[in-house]
Amino acid sequence: MSKVRGVVIAVVLLTAVSGCGSVSAGSGGSAGSGGSAGSSGGSPRRGAITVFAAASLKVVFTELGEEFERENPGASVTFSFAGSSDLVTQILAGAPADVFASADTSNMSKVVDGGVVAGQPVDFATNTLTIVVPRDNPSRISSFADLGRADVSVVICAPQVPCGSATQKVENATGTPLNPMSEESSVTDVLNKVISGEADAGLVYVTDAAAAGDKVTAIAFPESSSAVNTCRIAALEDSTQPDSAAQFVDMVTGPVGRHALAAAGFGAT
Repeated sequence: MSKVRGVVIAVVLLTAVSGCGSVSAGSGGSAGSGGSAGSSGGSPRRGAITVFAAASLKVVFTELGEEFERENPGASVTFSFAGSSDLVTQILAGAPADVFASADTSNMSKVVDGGVVAGQPVDFATNTLTIVVPRDNPSRISSFADLGRADVSVVICAPQVPCGSATQKVENATGTPLNPMSEESSVTDVLNKVISGEADAGLVYVTDAAAAGDKVTAIAFPESSSAVNTCRIAALEDSTQPDSAAQFVDMVTGPVGRHALAAAGFGAT
C-alpha cells in the first residue's frame, strides 16, 4: 500500500468518525479550495489531464497521480517533470497542459503574467536546500563554507531554476561564493551527478536527498533557512479538462496532498 493510499484511508475514516462532510471539488469551488479527490472530495472526474510539475515534485506527485486515478475511474494523469523555468518556457510557447506546479513563486508569476492561468495560484508546500555528497563523503564536507574550497568539485542548479536561485541567496547570505563545475537545469540532474560520482558535492532540496535514500549522504546547514522556496500550483486556462484539472489541484492542496507532501519532507505553507 502506497503512502498516499494509506493517507486516503485515514482521511476517510476520520471523516466518518467525526461526522463532518467533505468539500466537493466539482461543485463550483475554485481550484485549491481544499477538497480532495474522488469519493472523499466530490464526484469522480473522467478524462486525461497533463500536469507540468517541477522535478523536485516527481516522487510525491507520481503517487498522488496514481491515487487520483484510483479515486476517479476513467481519469488519467500524465506528468511532465523538469526544471520550473523550462516548464514555463514550454507553457508560454503553447505546450498543451492542464496544471502547472512550480517549485517557487517567481516562475509561477511568469505564467500568470502570460495570461495562461485559470483563477489564482495556490501555495501548497515549502522546500529548503541541503548538501548532498557521495555516501562515504570523500572530501570530508561538513559545512556550506566547505563547498567554496578549491579542492571540492560542486554542482548546483542554474540561476533561473528555483534551486539555483535559492543557492544564490545562500551564497549572498554566507559570503561564500561557489565555483561550480556545472550548473544544471533541474535539481534531479544535480543529484544524479553526485550519485554517479561526477561531483564531490551538490546542492539539492531536502526532499530530493530523502528520496535518494542511502545513495547519498545529506549534510544540513543552518544557512539554508535564508532561502526557503514556496511551491505553487494552478490550473491552466487552456485546459481541455478544467473540472479534472481543478480537482487535481484541490487534491494536492487538500488533506491527502498535505499528508503526502509532509511525508516526503516538504514543509507546510
